[in-house]
Amino acid sequence: MESADRTNSSTPKGRGVNFLAPRSFFLKFSSKCKETFFPDDPFKPISQEPSGLMRTKKTLEYFVPICEWLPKYNLQKLRYDLLAGITITSLAVPQGISYANLAGIPPIIGLYSSFVPPFVYAVLGSSNTLAVGTVAACSLLIAETFGEELLKTDPNLYLHLIFTSAFITGVFQFALGFFRLGMLVDFLSHSTITGFMGGTAIIILLQQLKGVFGIVHFTHKTDVVSVLHSVFSHRDEWKWQSALAGVCFLIFLQSTRYIKKIKPKLFWVSAMGPMVVVLVGCLVAYLVKGTEHGIKTVGPLKKGLNPPSIQYLTFDAKYLPLVFKAGIVTGLIALAEGIAIGRSFAVMKNEQTDGNKEMIAFGLMNIIGSFTSCYLTTGPFSKTAVNYNAGTKTPMSNIVMGFCMMLVLLFLAPLFSYTPLVALSAIIMSAMLGLIDYEEMYHLFKVDKFDFLVCMSAFFGVSFISMDYGLIISVGFSILRALLYVARPSTCKLGRIPNSVMFRDIEQYPGAEEMLGYVILQMGSPIFFANSTYVRERILRWIRDEPEGVEFLLLDLSGVSSVDMTGMETLLEVRRILVSKGIKMVIINPRFEVLEKMMLSHFVEKIGKEYVFLSIDDAVQACRFNLSTAKPEP
Repeated sequence: MESADRTNSSTPKGRGVNFLAPRSFFLKFSSKCKETFFPDDPFKPISQEPSGLMRTKKTLEYFVPICEWLPKYNLQKLRYDLLAGITITSLAVPQGISYANLAGIPPIIGLYSSFVPPFVYAVLGSSNTLAVGTVAACSLLIAETFGEELLKTDPNLYLHLIFTSAFITGVFQFALGFFRLGMLVDFLSHSTITGFMGGTAIIILLQQLKGVFGIVHFTHKTDVVSVLHSVFSHRDEWKWQSALAGVCFLIFLQSTRYIKKIKPKLFWVSAMGPMVVVLVGCLVAYLVKGTEHGIKTVGPLKKGLNPPSIQYLTFDAKYLPLVFKAGIVTGLIALAEGIAIGRSFAVMKNEQTDGNKEMIAFGLMNIIGSFTSCYLTTGPFSKTAVNYNAGTKTPMSNIVMGFCMMLVLLFLAPLFSYTPLVALSAIIMSAMLGLIDYEEMYHLFKVDKFDFLVCMSAFFGVSFISMDYGLIISVGFSILRALLYVARPSTCKLGRIPNSVMFRDIEQYPGAEEMLGYVILQMGSPIFFANSTYVRERILRWIRDEPEGVEFLLLDLSGVSSVDMTGMETLLEVRRILVSKGIKMVIINPRFEVLEKMMLSHFVEKIGKEYVFLSIDDAVQACRFNLSTAKPEP
């Protein structure tokens, strides 16, 4: 033991393990909270400002982003934002009417939802590219949650419940952002979102066959089997005039998308496509009196800005479960989609978005929207892509869109009353075809089969069961995968790279040299109650599988971020078993939090500080020359 102590004392300065006194509970708790809720440490730049006035200014800029970019605004940026705002307005009008129709609410509500929310987001949002609007997936999910029966029996109550669900969505999103709980959205993985959006696109596509064929009697269900059965069992209601118009509109829209694909600079052709379809549809329906030939139209659209709707919020206990289900589920999906889209386009422009700011912006956007006759809004991909391609520089493009929508509501809304439903169906079908990401699904299959399973569970669950069950199944698989990672952590055996002091996984580097009498293991995750039994059995199996007698077990804990009392007891149990077999246990590079637990639980005292090393090479050298003569304490 004395020789071991001498070895530690002769170790070069700065290379020994630093056995600092454990921190107080309050210090550890505050550090954990900071890392959990403020990983980006947003208030550090504010605290570094020399004067109180500058700190106040920075604080205002942090919580109200428009205060940061508006003072730096200039006419050159306005030129780009003006073009982008007008372009996304041309997409917002037909999409607003189409998605409102998908949700089963008056088309004018879709236009209202593109007027107020963009102003709110421009003030509070952190993305320079995101364009605000309604989305197809959440529109259909809202309709599915409340049901067509309620829509037919009491359409006013149906609309009021949708306003209420938008309010619940806003409160939920704002609370997530305010309490910095964005981590909850992370349970909707990229694979889940890809599969969910693809499955949703399939069922929305099939639902639009009702409008394309002019079918009157249609199923209330959304699964593929029920929809296809309803389409073909009502062949007597098919109207060839409507189908012909639908096919022509769809071919035109897909042609514009193809032009954009081969000539990206002509993005405006694709962006203007839906508006052209609406205008042509209105003109044709008006001139040929389309309603007399089986082509249904949107119907009357009144002029005027959003009327207040706060008085219509309904908290009747009978409907609260439905309201909360619609509000929270659609709120999560809208958050995941909006934040993911905002981040994707921010990366392209070498910018950053703040997820918690986005949640607060989305939340207030939907709260204020629910007071002003709007339903759920977020950042749709199609509109954001158009905004990006149009060269937007700041959120001012949303303000421009808001003013353009105001002009539409004040003066032009009645012109869109002649819009054929078949035109709206064609617009939705064209948009949905772009949401089925075949390439990404194939990429998941090639790279990670379990991620592909998660994606497919969402895709087929949404397509053949329902949207909420498909989402639950996919999230369930994602959580199962996380639990498997936790319960079965990665452990590998290390060997020395020839002519170096580096030790690497012998499976990854077959040329690494194993050392006779030594088993060097690297632990790759926290050790706690859920995986402690596996860790013990895996370590003992490594020992048992050694062809030669083992004298030293070296555990590299560099990758172990934390350990609980069950984990500590497991390590002590492993040590007792090894001592009974004449094998010495050595700990290498425990992290600060792990070392604190080891010291507080007297683990270090039991194995001895001379058995704890900073690096594998130090441990190997000490074992080779000193520890072989030292006797461990019982």
